[in-house]
Amino acid sequence: MRFADLDAVTVDGYGTLITLTGPVPTLRDALAQRGIERTDAEVAAAFAAEAAYYRPRAHLGRDEASLAELRVECTGVFLAALDAPIGAADFADSFVSALVFEPVPGAVNALADLRDRGLELAVVANWDCALPEHLEQLSLDAYFAEIVTSAEAGAPKPDPAPFRLALERLGVDSARALHVGDEQADELGAAAAGMQFSPAPLASAFEGWS
Repeated sequence: MRFADLDAVTVDGYGTLITLTGPVPTLRDALAQRGIERTDAEVAAAFAAEAAYYRPRAHLGRDEASLAELRVECTGVFLAALDAPIGAADFADSFVSALVFEPVPGAVNALADLRDRGLELAVVANWDCALPEHLEQLSLDAYFAEIVTSAEAGAPKPDPAPFRLALERLGVDSARALHVGDEQADELGAAAAGMQFSPAPLASAFEGWS
């Protein structure tokens, strides 16, 4: 494929652009401070249960109020999985504080290269309304003309709505746009929006392109 055939590239969020630094030790310590001792394996399993609950509901965190409600619900799932006698509302801030993100290896260099080639970039992610803040904290927001979440679009991928919103804002025809992601929902959603697709990681998504 050729870069000359593209005007824009959209990028998935979690797993493609950013990832967690590893919240288990922080969560274990926060629980211990409240007199609740759990093993790393137990905390990891509870966190996985929370993630499974959050992922299909991320789009429900549309604004400050609904996001706060969603975070308490997710914290409750985490605590229930641990049989931890703590109020979800009381632990929610500690839970959210443990979620520290970092760029996926190679992602920043790949974004810089795409920008140098004159391509418009956007994030299209199944995420709540806090994603722009996370990207700003990592100084990644400057690479993107648009950051579109499922919360803003009103539907998660593979629904094409987030992709179409990004394309509309970029002013780019879908046939001249490509999405990079790490899940089937990325590929199916991009196809439904009429876009091309390349699998993550970003660092190798464009290998062999001219």
